[in-house]
Amino acid sequence: MFESSLFILFKYSFLILAGIVFIILFFVSAGYGRFNTKSWGPQMGNRTGWIVMEAVSPLIFFIIFLKGSKDVSAIQIVFLLIWEIHYVHRAFIYPFLIRGHKTIPVSIVGMGGIFNLINSYLQGTFLFLMHPLYPENWFKQLPFVAGLAIFITGFILNIHSDHILRNLRKGGENSYSIPKGGMFRFVSCPNYLGEIMEWIGWALLTWSLVGLIFALWTMANLIPRAVSYQKWYIKMFPDYPKERRAIIPFLL
Repeated sequence: MFESSLFILFKYSFLILAGIVFIILFFVSAGYGRFNTKSWGPQMGNRTGWIVMEAVSPLIFFIIFLKGSKDVSAIQIVFLLIWEIHYVHRAFIYPFLIRGHKTIPVSIVGMGGIFNLINSYLQGTFLFLMHPLYPENWFKQLPFVAGLAIFITGFILNIHSDHILRNLRKGGENSYSIPKGGMFRFVSCPNYLGEIMEWIGWALLTWSLVGLIFALWTMANLIPRAVSYQKWYIKMFPDYPKERRAIIPFLL
């Protein structure tokens, strides 16, 4: 009873908080990457910060899976694999691809870790402890097939766009240039677009409110940041492509 009440509290509080964060981030850019400043407080190494912040998700999700593994089904194993593929890459591969010696605020790492803790708890508890009833042929159902296709497309877009960004700097760590190629032809932040696509796909393939809440949180976090990046690019580069949108091709 207590765990059920806690789950409901976190679920709806998380949904409301996403709306609040969405509004705030149009006025305050989260202090990591090129928006990092001393005003965000003590710093730590960028690579270490990403590992600490992101490792929470694959670990918590897997622990909850083990807790409910007595009645595990094939579809639950697939959910586990999809989640772990994203977050093992994000926590244990992506940080070691980061170039340079930048730092990230400890406060950002802490907030990111808390978000990942709550979000992993919500996703894992719903899928592995509450045992939603998916039909045996769920693998063939439209929401799963479409969701998986969107997730995979977003995952590839995310990784490819990050690869382009990592290989931009040829004149030193503090030099910037206009990213080109891939979906950068259409938007300034295709890596963020890919991340949003992944979790929209997750919401569909799990057909769950908690999945939708995660997708909304991702949009609330990354859409304002993409808009900030768009403004930064335009200010930094007078010849920045005018037809390029911030995050949604031809629209935003």
